[in-house]
Amino acid sequence: MPVVRVHVTLKPALLDSAGRTLLGSLHKLGYPEVQDARIGKVIELTFESYDEARVKEMGEKLLANPVTEDFRIEVVE
Repeated sequence: MPVVRVHVTLKPALLDSAGRTLLGSLHKLGYPEVQDARIGKVIELTFESYDEARVKEMGEKLLANPVTEDFRIEVVE
């Protein structure tokens, strides 16, 4: 059965406050080499049969907020 991961992230122009907090914590813990951090979510879906257009439709309608988020589809299996 096909497994698809949908990666959802904030649009690059938007401030990622959770990512900024993470970045600050990494620097405080001694990891100054990290230049930026952005946090998103991964949604894993298992299908009977995979249809890329249907997954894109799901992303646009429900999985991501089109105003503030981008998404990309990764077919795993």
